Amino acid sequence: MRDHPLKGGHRLKLGIFSMNADGGLAITDVPERWAASWRDNLRAAQIADRAGLDFLLPIARWSGFGGKNRVREWSFETFTWAAGLAAATERIGLFMTVHVPLVHPLYAAKALATVDHISGGRAGLNVVCGWNPREFAMFGTPLVERGYDQAAEWLAVIEQAYASDAPFDFDGTYYKLKQVVSRPACLQSPRPVVMNAAFGDPGRNFAAKNCDFLFTTFTEIDKSGTHVADIRDRADGYGRSVGAYTVCHVVCRESQAEADDYYERYTVTEADHAAVDAHMAGKKEFSQSHDRAAYDLYRQRFAGGAGSYPLVGTPQKIADDLIAIAGQGYEGVALSFVNYVLELPYFCAHVLPLLQQAGYRE
Repeated sequence: MRDHPLKGGHRLKLGIFSMNADGGLAITDVPERWAASWRDNLRAAQIADRAGLDFLLPIARWSGFGGKNRVREWSFETFTWAAGLAAATERIGLFMTVHVPLVHPLYAAKALATVDHISGGRAGLNVVCGWNPREFAMFGTPLVERGYDQAAEWLAVIEQAYASDAPFDFDGTYYKLKQVVSRPACLQSPRPVVMNAAFGDPGRNFAAKNCDFLFTTFTEIDKSGTHVADIRDRADGYGRSVGAYTVCHVVCRESQAEADDYYERYTVTEADHAAVDAHMAGKKEFSQSHDRAAYDLYRQRFAGGAGSYPLVGTPQKIADDLIAIAGQGYEGVALSFVNYVLELPYFCAHVLPLLQQAGYRE
C-alpha cells in the first residue's frame, strides 16, 4: 500500500474542494455554474487524478442558502460520493466530510474503512461539528454547545474500534456503547488521515490534539503565516505536528484582464445576491470559520468562493500566489472553480508546470 497522498510527495499539495455540491463554492447565476451532476463529478475527479493533484475534499451540506438557485441545496453525501470516486480513480486522496453530531461513530468507522479498502488506503476524514441550526433542525438535533469535546470522543471511539481485537465497552460523556466491534479496520493505521477546518480556539485546539491537518482561511497572503504559527504552537503543546492548509477560489485565464473581467462578472454582476446575503449572515452569526473583518471587507469573496482567498489572473500570477502561500508555511491548498470540468484542464496544463519548475511539485 502506498502512503496517503497527503503524506510525503509534493512540497505544496493541491486538491479540489466542494465539487460535490451545486455551485461548488461560487454563489453565482452565470449559466456555466457548477451543476454537480454525478457525471461531471466523475469527469472532474478523473481530470484531477490524471493531472497528479493530491486530494478531493467535499463539503457536508444538508440544506442550502436559498436565492434564485437554492445554492448548495443539491449535494452528494460524502461517504457514498467518495466510495464511487475511489473505484474510478487511482492515486488521488478521497476525503469524507462528517458532521459529528449527525453521524454515529460506529457507522462512520464502518463507512470510512469501506472507502479506505476500495481506494487502497487513500481515504481521509474531515471532521466538522456544524454551525447551521437550520440544518440540525432538519434532523431534530440541536447544535452541541461543546461540539469539539464530542468530536474528540467520537474520534476516540473510531480509533479504539480499529485497534481492538475483541469487543469493548465505551463509557464516555457523549457515547455509552456496549460490546463494540468494527471490522474491517482501515488499511491506514491507526486510522485514516484526519483534518479539521477551524478558525476559533475550540476547533484549533481540537485539531492540535487530534488531527493531522488544519484548514484555515485568511484575508491577505502576507499576514497569513500567523495562522500557521498559531497551529504549530498549539500542536507543540501536545507534542504533535499538525500541517496547515487553506482554501482558495480560482479564475485562471490567458490574460489578467480576462481573468479580472470574469471574476467581476460572476461575483458581482451575476452573483446570486440573495443567497450571498443568507450565507454571510448565517456564517457571521453561527460560524467561527473566518476573521470577523472578512464579512465587512470582502463580500465579493463570499460570492466567489465562500469567503476564501481569490486566485485570479494568468497562470504565472496564480503560480506566484501559490508559492507565496507556501512561503507563509502552508503545506497545501484546496481549490474551487466556477466549473471544474471546464476550468481544471487549463489550470493543470499551465499552472502545475510552473510550480514544478519552482520546486513545489514533483
